Amino acid sequence: MKSEIHPDYHTIKVVMTDGTEYETKSTWGKEGDTLNLDIDPNSHPAWTGGQQNLVDRGGRVSKFKSKFSNLGI
Repeated sequence: MKSEIHPDYHTIKVVMTDGTEYETKSTWGKEGDTLNLDIDPNSHPAWTGGQQNLVDRGGRVSKFKSKFSNLGI
């Protein structure tokens, strides 16, 4: 490995949206900095299984459903 081309790897504190904190190693910020998250796995629908909305543009979803509706899946 080449010397002096890699970012500094140090300890930071991460604060989740619900206020819980933990320490981890990262290349973000400086040693001892605090990273406050706006979105985290405890609250974001992508991780919590929130509602998903299908937007049917040009009838693609309905065309797909009608084409494969008799497969019984």
